[in-house]
Amino acid sequence: MTTTTDPQRPSENAADQAVHLPLRAAKLPGWAPWLVLALALATAGLIAVLLGWGLVATGVVALILYAVALPTWSLAVENRRAATDRLVTTTVWTAFLIALIPLLSVTWTVVGNGFPAFSQEFFTFSMRNVVGEGGGIYHAIIGTLLITLGAAAISIPVGVMTAIYLVEYGEGKQAARAIRFLVDVMTGIPSIVAGLFAYALFLLFFGPGVRIGFGGSVALAVLMIPIVVRSCEEMLKLVPSELREASYALGVPKWRTIVKVVLPTAMAGIVTGVMLSIARVAGETAPLLIIAGATDSVNFNLFAERMMTLPVYAYYSYTQPGVPPEFGVERAWGAALTLIIIVMTLNLLGRFLGRVFAPKTR
Repeated sequence: MTTTTDPQRPSENAADQAVHLPLRAAKLPGWAPWLVLALALATAGLIAVLLGWGLVATGVVALILYAVALPTWSLAVENRRAATDRLVTTTVWTAFLIALIPLLSVTWTVVGNGFPAFSQEFFTFSMRNVVGEGGGIYHAIIGTLLITLGAAAISIPVGVMTAIYLVEYGEGKQAARAIRFLVDVMTGIPSIVAGLFAYALFLLFFGPGVRIGFGGSVALAVLMIPIVVRSCEEMLKLVPSELREASYALGVPKWRTIVKVVLPTAMAGIVTGVMLSIARVAGETAPLLIIAGATDSVNFNLFAERMMTLPVYAYYSYTQPGVPPEFGVERAWGAALTLIIIVMTLNLLGRFLGRVFAPKTR
């Protein structure tokens, strides 16, 4: 009796003939990048000692050695995909460190030169009748806060309502497209143009040589409005259309839907965008030099006389330090550090308020 073997059925010893592939591929140990980095630094340091190179050249050579050695080792032990991943990771970290260098350098320089100027007198006195040593930035801090507050009072309502029109009412309309184009153009105008615009505007009412704090607020508002419009527009677009449709289905008017549904949902992003726009214009110098002017005295009235601000104070203290010059230069660095602290505080406040106003998920 002859038996036939079904070609579709595996043979009895197929299990013995199967090739057992490993479940885990070969991988470099976790300390491999650190070992390669140490060897790259040692090699670059040795070359630098022999050739007399500086620190920058040594770092560049060490980076090149690391970027070549680690992917090569990974290609030999792991696979091509892992080697490519390590190469891209090295490139990204390198770009991050390069971007971090100027930031840390500026911070270190400003803190090192500006912190010695900090004192109780520096923050509580103005420069009225001060020659040489002494004086402070109290009048400049007041001017910066008042002018920036005035700019925010002008630009926030205009910017938010413009964004509401573009998103809720102007979809597909020619007027909305024209407004978006003009907002994009305003985003890129130089700050000194805003100062010239404010000066030309107030020149019509007060005549030549006008210097007024409210003019600085108008100039900064021109710079703030496009930033507020673009940030608020993007936040309003993120509100789901289903929320609007559900409100309309309940018979709620459109204006009430915007006030009670759309704005509360987008409030976190709107507040963050507004705070970032305020921080953006708080350090402007050129417009304030033209229209707000400079003074050594404290001025609490936005609508009368000149008003000093921190950027203008730092500019004049550094370019016209007086005799002896070291005290004026020190005050300039102190004003610059104070301005950085104010801007950083506004950024942190924007993030905090963004979390506070964020819609609750539970």
